[in-house]
Amino acid sequence: MGLNKEQGLSFILGDMDAVYSKELGLDKKEIIELSIAKIKTNPFQPRKNFNEEALNELAQSIKEHGLIQPIIVVKNGTDFTLVAGERRLRASKILGLKKISAIICDAKEDKLRELALIENIQRENLNPIELAHSYKSLIEEYKITQENLSTLIHKSRTQITNTLRLLNLDEKTQKLIAQGKLSQGHAKVLVGLNKDDEKVIVDSIIGQKLNVRQTEKIAQSVKNKEVQNLPNRLEFEAQMQNLKKILEKLGFECKNSKENLTICLSSIEKIKKLVKILK
Repeated sequence: MGLNKEQGLSFILGDMDAVYSKELGLDKKEIIELSIAKIKTNPFQPRKNFNEEALNELAQSIKEHGLIQPIIVVKNGTDFTLVAGERRLRASKILGLKKISAIICDAKEDKLRELALIENIQRENLNPIELAHSYKSLIEEYKITQENLSTLIHKSRTQITNTLRLLNLDEKTQKLIAQGKLSQGHAKVLVGLNKDDEKVIVDSIIGQKLNVRQTEKIAQSVKNKEVQNLPNRLEFEAQMQNLKKILEKLGFECKNSKENLTICLSSIEKIKKLVKILK
């Protein structure tokens, strides 16, 4: 199934059942009973966390009413790869079922990533980090701007930008957000802080169970402190640059960041020269 930019992204705006029926010819396919043991999950599935309580509720619903909507798979050798319906598949496993109703579609395996992204954005409540990765993947894959994506999925440009900014947070912070231990409100406050301040505030949120407003106050005090220290920091960086220039004139290779200056000593002669200067 080849998706061009407009065609692929237009899927997001439509009903997924209609999309699958029209584009994959599922209306012409029969529903069959597949062995669950032969079904592999989609390796490109953006969802990494599944709410156990919600899965158990779905399992109970399937137990009482049966599986109303079959899953969708593609044939992969003697096995099958899941395209849509991972929650239904997981719930069926909870029930200990050996078979599940499925439709086999003709999509190529290299399109599984596209289908997984679209399926999840359309149907599932992804956590903020998973949603950010989905947005990022769509922007990169279809070479579009955030403005284009905003129009296509009917979400504000600001909302998309703020969601994508979560990917700039430390990996441990992202994991806490994905696990629901930090809310999206907390996450927005943390964006833009340096890594050390981010870690301190995250530890405070978890340890002291801070709400978003309390977190905002702490973050603001940290930012105010940075503003107060700005003149000293600028003077420090200026002096660092002057020192770097002096050392380079003396023949030393230097690299510097805002807080560190590294002198690269590539030979014994340069080491001796630096020792002599320091003496």
